Amino acid sequence: MIDLRSDTVTKPSDAMREAARDAAVGDDVYGEDPTVNELEARAAAVLGTDDALFVPSGTMGNQIAARVHTDRGQEVLLERESHVYKWELAGVAQHAECQPRTVDGGDRGVIDPADVRAGYVEEDDHRPGTGLLALENTHNSKGGIAIAPEKIDAAADAAHDHGVPVHLDGARLWNAAVAHDVPPSRFTREVDSVLCCLSKGLGAPVGSVLAGSDGFVERAHRVRKLMGGGMRQAGMIAAPALRALDRRDALAIDHERARRLAAGLDDLDGLTAREPETNIVLVETERPAETVLDEWAEAGVLAVPFDDHVLRCCTHWDVTDDDVDAAVERAAGT
Repeated sequence: MIDLRSDTVTKPSDAMREAARDAAVGDDVYGEDPTVNELEARAAAVLGTDDALFVPSGTMGNQIAARVHTDRGQEVLLERESHVYKWELAGVAQHAECQPRTVDGGDRGVIDPADVRAGYVEEDDHRPGTGLLALENTHNSKGGIAIAPEKIDAAADAAHDHGVPVHLDGARLWNAAVAHDVPPSRFTREVDSVLCCLSKGLGAPVGSVLAGSDGFVERAHRVRKLMGGGMRQAGMIAAPALRALDRRDALAIDHERARRLAAGLDDLDGLTAREPETNIVLVETERPAETVLDEWAEAGVLAVPFDDHVLRCCTHWDVTDDDVDAAVERAAGT
């Protein structure tokens, strides 16, 4: 079976398994796990922030950020197809007790300064005020679009002009950095916090990092405990995550395979594949996407529906060149 559903399905390497076995551990709730501490320090250095916090999932990291940055009842400005708004079970409303205000970021899911100014709400006796701007890069629902760092800067600057903090959901920020050939820290210059997953393209079995200023991370540590994210001997999962950080440049291979996959699928009758910018391929289908996916699954290829006539494929380190060619061949036979 060729699994193109997501880059979350990757299996840890032998080196990651060995690192987990041999990891030095301690109680991370007390800040005593040396491997977690090393991971957090390295992640902060890569992202150009004061500090970082290891969290079980990207969703938890995003929700912690929303809770830390806002006061109850405020509005959070979000792109209408963003992961925080669309795929996190209304967590902004449930955990931060904030009201989302959505912005249409167009085909690329980009919130620009004009959107920020138009969406901003001044606090008064009748309105709660805007408490946070949340951005996303790469943009999942738009097909792994790698938004230029200058676009992130511009939106953040507009928010800061109004005194509004900015959180960047960078679940696949590593992919954006490779696509634009800049360090990850280039995307974080103007934001107040950033979330990056280690368990997607980088291949760690579990975990993400939430990074920002010392004060932000101190508050985030407390909210992580509130949300049940306090971990004990977490070095056993932090050690594979440290190995994952070392393979950031290898994401370029996933991007190349995504382009190869898109080109092959686009040549097939009834399919139109958009040219990918990173490792996500969106494919428009003449027949219902669910029907196509059922037939693909019978042929040994897994993908996911993204709309009635759109499906998503995702390349990752468990997908080889031969797998890409075989996936196209099997799809052609359905």
